[in-house]
Amino acid sequence: MSVKVEQLEHNMAQLTIEVPASDFTKAIESVYAKQKNKISIQGFRKGKVPRKIVEKMYGAEVFYEDAANELLPEAYGKAADECELDIVSMPTIDIVTMKEGENFVFTAKVATRPDVELGKYVGVTVTKIDCSVTDEEIDEEINKELERNARTVTVERKAKDGDTVIIDFEGYSGGKKFDGGTAQNQTLVLGSHSFIDNFEEQLIGCEAGDDVDVNVTFPENYHEQSLAGEDALFKVKVHEVKEKQIPALDDEFAQDVSEFDTVAEYKESVKKTIEERKLSDAKLKKEDEAVEKVINKSKMDIPDAMIDTQVQKMLDEFAQRLSMQGMNIQQYLQFSGTSVDELKTQMRPDAEKTVKGSLVLEKIADTENIEATEEEIEEELKKVAAMYRMEYDAIKDMIKGDELENVKNDIRINKAVDFIMENVKERAKPKSKAEKEAEKEAEKKAEK
Repeated sequence: MSVKVEQLEHNMAQLTIEVPASDFTKAIESVYAKQKNKISIQGFRKGKVPRKIVEKMYGAEVFYEDAANELLPEAYGKAADECELDIVSMPTIDIVTMKEGENFVFTAKVATRPDVELGKYVGVTVTKIDCSVTDEEIDEEINKELERNARTVTVERKAKDGDTVIIDFEGYSGGKKFDGGTAQNQTLVLGSHSFIDNFEEQLIGCEAGDDVDVNVTFPENYHEQSLAGEDALFKVKVHEVKEKQIPALDDEFAQDVSEFDTVAEYKESVKKTIEERKLSDAKLKKEDEAVEKVINKSKMDIPDAMIDTQVQKMLDEFAQRLSMQGMNIQQYLQFSGTSVDELKTQMRPDAEKTVKGSLVLEKIADTENIEATEEEIEEELKKVAAMYRMEYDAIKDMIKGDELENVKNDIRINKAVDFIMENVKERAKPKSKAEKEAEKEAEKKAEK
């Protein structure tokens, strides 16, 4: 096998790969051997039709395409290793010569890793983020916990906004029942706007045992065309009225939802949790800002094929996440009313950002001689083992070759981010006109 490399514009290259004619003939024989038991020609028993007879009946090229598909992966793989290019995309394959008795020739167009001319990456300025915690934020967090621990109880009174009612209903349009307009023991929170129009408002003031006529008008864009814009009557039977009872914020509540004995201790722990969350969020925001500034100051000519490959990777990962939720990509596309091409277009900006970030951070790691230590690699593999609930030795045996190199590269990239952040300069975000006016107003009040 021979390989010729032609450098193209924008960090693209074309490999011309020539496979010996004998290998192509072997691939044809292999394909024929796999398919002959399925071939039926009058006068021959199934599986006994000579190859030459099949080719005479269906054409000499009958096995060519499958033979090419059998040859291509291995031939391209060997060529990619031999050419010593840093290939960063899937190949675009074109067949040049495909005929038995002649060398099998094809081209593979690929993207190669672009060089990066780094801009400033030491002493990058990032926005200082205030991570202090206000009393209002503590109260908001505690109120959420109180809501989560609320209980719903049946009450003997008229329903009011925010209550839950248990109802049966039958829907009529033009005096006739319509499909999908009937339900029993339906739970409805008044004020949730989960039902159409002013349905819920008309149940405020009802009591258990009441029969209520609810009149509504379906919206013009209603998904059921036969009901769009139509008036409807719902005959509603109210079974129960329930209210949400929120527990009191006292020491007993604090003991129920935390490891602390008093409200004061519980509030302090909530404050610490919020502070840790804000510090973590601030760290990520500053890292994103710093890396983006380095990217904007750097120069690189990224081939489209490299971004295409990243888009496909993101699409594959998205499909994998969907499958874990019991849905495939085709179902998602149907439900969302979009196409694969539209989804790829949506993903492209993030894919480009990811590619640029990786290239810049890898270049910084190279420039600063940042490497992954054996201890760091071991720690990362232990995390993977814990994630998949596997033994460390089993994971170590599984992750080798290119996969191990990817782990090392991820560590180097993370250390490159740490290097940038160790040298950043923080500046306060400029105050808006409204903030300045509010400060002046507060100063005036303080003087009084």
